[in-house]
Amino acid sequence: IFYIIILAWALLYFFYCFRDPLPWATCNNPWNTGQYGLLTRSSASDRGILSMSGGIQEVGTVKWDLLLCLLACWVACYCCIWKGVRFTGKVVYFTAVFPYVMLAILLVRGLTLPGAWQGVVYYLYPDPSRLADFQVWMEACAQVLFSYSAASGTLITLNSYNKFNNNCYKDSLWLCGLNSATSFIAGFAGIPIDMVADSGPGLAFIVFPQAVAMMPLPQLWAVCFFLMLILLGLDTLFTGLETITSSMIDMFPGQMRRPWRREIFLFFFCDTTLTYLFCGVQGGVYLFQLIDYYGASGICIVFVSAVHCVAVGWAFGADRMCDAVQLMTGQRPSGYFKLCWRYFTPLICMVSSMERYKCIHNEGYVYPGWAYGLGWAMALSSVAAVPIWAVVKICLTEGTLRQVRAPTHPAYLF
Repeated sequence: IFYIIILAWALLYFFYCFRDPLPWATCNNPWNTGQYGLLTRSSASDRGILSMSGGIQEVGTVKWDLLLCLLACWVACYCCIWKGVRFTGKVVYFTAVFPYVMLAILLVRGLTLPGAWQGVVYYLYPDPSRLADFQVWMEACAQVLFSYSAASGTLITLNSYNKFNNNCYKDSLWLCGLNSATSFIAGFAGIPIDMVADSGPGLAFIVFPQAVAMMPLPQLWAVCFFLMLILLGLDTLFTGLETITSSMIDMFPGQMRRPWRREIFLFFFCDTTLTYLFCGVQGGVYLFQLIDYYGASGICIVFVSAVHCVAVGWAFGADRMCDAVQLMTGQRPSGYFKLCWRYFTPLICMVSSMERYKCIHNEGYVYPGWAYGLGWAMALSSVAAVPIWAVVKICLTEGTLRQVRAPTHPAYLF
């Protein structure tokens, strides 16, 4: 759900796109520093539009335009999902397809710019020496987990609405192929080569805006880019909220299926909106990066991925899982999948979690010690929820431990 913050930033930038000149394309702004006509990479967005403070310990003042954008994003999301997954599916027909149109437009425009061929060669030419860097492989594994929304629950939730005989194996192949192809084609859209190593919010709110600002009719291309970013953010938020609401309905069916179901969802939206009000202050960007690094990605996703594999490969049983897939699709998975569920994936997740950790920083800014403690507390709160909830359910369930474990090994699948 933390994507709502990125969505609010994108909406705010979208409104700034209608200014002439673009705020990040000139140094004649109140927030620009220095006496030279050079636009620093971070001055426009950090000091002007997002109004970043000097650090996480400096909360700063409230930025009301950003709060209004946050509220508008929540209202739009509620209106799109309050009628259920069927209505959300109709909305996604537009929000999922239109970004491809924007991507194609930006791609064609980028390939027609001077020096485009040099950029394509740089993008496609491999560097075999990097394959010997273990960190590269770990970052690639983390990117795969993040880009495919693995361990976030969205894939499981959305697939639960399919028919029993739906070919999940075929859907998985299509998902992997389309996601990889989209990432590959998006790389041709083009950003300055010397900035290609940037990541995080800086990539979307600093590098790309400066790239489109150098094009003819920069306002048009900026509108196209941020509109694409908003629609992509809405899709991500839809699936995340649908996962939470579906889980609440499954856990509390008696309360959530009553006539006041919509009111309960409205209360949930209001409560979540109040939780994320911190993004409307000047120091909110630092706290967002802390949540992104410790709570929303990294060790949490890796841990949940490993737990999923242990649950499927050992608790439920890899052979029983293959039987279920064969019963639904008529095609039995190969032994490779059983090895991945039981051994390869949990091992890779464990190694990745130990190798990837680095102290978070923001363009030279070093977070104080208590911020790292807060970050690890957020990470542990997500990770500890799995064993704590399991112990609670075991304690509340009647019968012996053998009887409690019996449902994970059913005599008949369905």
